Amino acid sequence: MIENSIVIRPPSEARSFLLPVTEGCSHNRCTFCGTFTDFRFHTYPIEEITDYVDAAAARYGDGVRRVFLENGDALMAPQDVLRATLQHLKERFPRMQRVGTYATPKSALVKTPDELKGLRELGLRIAYLGVESGDPEILEKVCKGATREEIIAAGRKLKEAGITVSATVILGLGGPELSERHAIATGKILTEIDPEFAGALTLMLVPGSELYGDWEAGRFELISPMQSLRELRTIIAESNFTDCFFTANHASNYLPIRARLPEQKAELINLLDSVLASGDASRLRPESYRAL
Repeated sequence: MIENSIVIRPPSEARSFLLPVTEGCSHNRCTFCGTFTDFRFHTYPIEEITDYVDAAAARYGDGVRRVFLENGDALMAPQDVLRATLQHLKERFPRMQRVGTYATPKSALVKTPDELKGLRELGLRIAYLGVESGDPEILEKVCKGATREEIIAAGRKLKEAGITVSATVILGLGGPELSERHAIATGKILTEIDPEFAGALTLMLVPGSELYGDWEAGRFELISPMQSLRELRTIIAESNFTDCFFTANHASNYLPIRARLPEQKAELINLLDSVLASGDASRLRPESYRAL
């Protein structure tokens, strides 16, 4: 029986029906993440998934418009399970507009182009891809489990299948020492992927994670709020998108922004330059208001 003990979803899926398909993360070794420390990755039986959908349909009728497949790495589920899940969703929610999922680089790369296109035809419209950084050294340090080239290939593969890509990066992941390198390389990798959506979070250490232990032991240093804005400015300056909705409005961020790029690129850079030049911390989100 499905027990959805951890709810993890992007902010944009706040009003979606959350459907558990897998539990945990197939990689589960990123040093900055402690979400699934106590979970063994597995896929729920299709019978349990369809029963969960049926229960939701009995409660909500045809009112469901969006569905998000939970929890950490649903795209890694076997293709037959994903196809059966999407087909059942279409049958029970005929007015459904889209289905979304998180995607690790590995889960996107193990699917063939035809498999991804098949999922898209059944309703999978958006994948949230964790990019984190474009710097090879940082990716290795945080045990991302994918190279820069593999992350780019994963993003492009999803796009070529007609699946919208929402890429996520993490400000501060390289600490002060690698801050500039991290920002420049991250802007460049976003350019290579050219996602329809991109979001920047700011690193917050999770107790129990490996990176938290490094910080406690003095092996890792957090960047300052103003340093995070410098990274954000560099990422935006180094990015060249075709048409991307860029956000840094997650609860972890010090200065919430939302903008369409490239149209509002100069406007964003001017805003960040103004805040950085002022050094006025009162213009930033208070530390007590930040959250994972």
